[in-house]
This record gives sequence, structure tokens and C-alpha cells, in this order.
Amino acid sequence: MSGPSVCVVGLGIMGRPVAATLARAGLPVRGWNRSPLAAGAPDGVELVASLADAAAADVVLMLLSDSRATGAVLDELEPYLRGATVLDMGSSDPADSRARAARLAARGVGWVDAPVSGGPDGAARAALAIMAGGEEPDFARVLPVLEVLGANVVRVGGPGAGHAMKVVNQVIVGLGIDAVAEALALAGSFGFSAEEVQAALRGGSADTYQLRVMGTRMGRREYVPGAKLTTVRKDLAMAAGAADAAGLELPHLRQALVACDEVVAAGSGHEDCAIVYELRAADGRLRGMGR
Repeated sequence: MSGPSVCVVGLGIMGRPVAATLARAGLPVRGWNRSPLAAGAPDGVELVASLADAAAADVVLMLLSDSRATGAVLDELEPYLRGATVLDMGSSDPADSRARAARLAARGVGWVDAPVSGGPDGAARAALAIMAGGEEPDFARVLPVLEVLGANVVRVGGPGAGHAMKVVNQVIVGLGIDAVAEALALAGSFGFSAEEVQAALRGGSADTYQLRVMGTRMGRREYVPGAKLTTVRKDLAMAAGAADAAGLELPHLRQALVACDEVVAAGSGHEDCAIVYELRAADGRLRGMGR
């Protein structure tokens, strides 16, 4: 297929499958990463040497670890931007995104924040849920890229709205993971395995993505990161800050954030977010232990 040229800035856990999926769809895709890539570039993706080269794409798609990293790279990228549209698909602070959109608009550069839900597997299968914020003309320019990646692409408002919706998404995700961890800990006390719970509840109202995917990781106690615990913790902290600003008391959000902090304090923040199970299970390896 023909379409806009794309440079994926940030070839990490999400950036790699995003770039590979765009390349498989026939879009002209290049990539840039702040550090050397041990595994090289994904198939069909040419690495560029500099951000000046990255800025030559029609769409500069940023997938960086957090709002601070996005801002730091954007500061370096901005002088080279001319007619491109910047598409931030990571998770950033909505207020930062609004400020960045205004700053780029003054230079005639478009901005869309379009974070995702679905993880690396969803990116590889072109099955992401994408929540986009940006002005209509900017959204229209990046829509051909988003439609390659997403099974559900929704513009939820102006600049910053996509990142605000992602904060909402992460509250549901974070609390859902902790709920599954508690449920499986209780199931274990009855002598049920995670697989038995999943089989018994399949098709019912408790049969959620978190139970199917995170429950499997918890049952196997395999925590190779799809999403690092520190990433989820960062998003929950943003949600807690937004709740404070709105005068909302969200106790379950606070509980999930405390759980994340305990895992980080134990030295396991780099592992998959499903590792919160180890705080709940009777034999949890993080209980009272540093690593």
C-alpha cells in the first residue's frame, strides 16, 4: 500500500512491533533509537543516523518511555521539523501534550497524541485500541498510519485528550491486574490453579483480558515484560495526580499504586506488571524480601 512515510522514534518493547507492522503493510518506514540496538532494526525498517533524518518523514511517530523522555527527544527533534506531523503514541502527561501541540503549531507542525492499549502482541497483530487527541486536520494526516496499527481508532478530542484517555485506561488496567492477583491468591488457598480458574470462568462476566493474559503469566510465574511494572506505576501516579486535582478520592487506585511501589522497592520494577501476584500469593517471593 502507499501512504505517508513514517519514522518510528524509539524502537523498544512497543516501537519494534509497531515499526514492523507498518513495514509489513507496505508503508515506507524508518527508525531511530537513542541507544544502539542489540537486535538491530526490525525487518523492513531502515535505521536513520540522526533526528535530522527522522524529521524528514511525513509522520514522526514517537514511542518513548515517559513524558520526560518524549520532551527531551522532542527538544532535539524540533529544530529539524518542517512539514511533518508528530505522532506521540507513548504515555505522556496530558498537560505536557497540550503544551507541545501549541508549541509545534506555532511552527506550522502538527501534533497528535495517540496512546494505545493492547501491548506488543496487539501491535504485532495490528489489533491495538488507539485513543487519539489532536486537531481534525492533524488527525486526518496520521489516520492512515493509525488504521494500520489499530482495530479500534477513536479521536477523543483535541491535543492532550488521547493521553488523558490513556490515564483512564491505565486505571482500569492497573486495578484489573491487582484484582486478578488477589483472586488467584484466593483460588490458590482453595487448591485451584490459574488454569482451572480460567477454564471455569471462561465466557462469564469475570472472563477478562487481565484474567486470560495476566492470569496465565501469574500462574506460570513468568514475568518477561510485555509492559514493565514501572511503566504501569508511572501511569497510575499520573492518574492519582489527576484525581487529586479534581478533588476525587479513589481508594482502589491508591491501593494499586502502593502495590506497584512495593514491587519497585523489592527491586522487581523492571519485570512484567503481572508480578504484583507475588505480593498476594501465600508463598509470594516478594513478600518481605528484597531482590
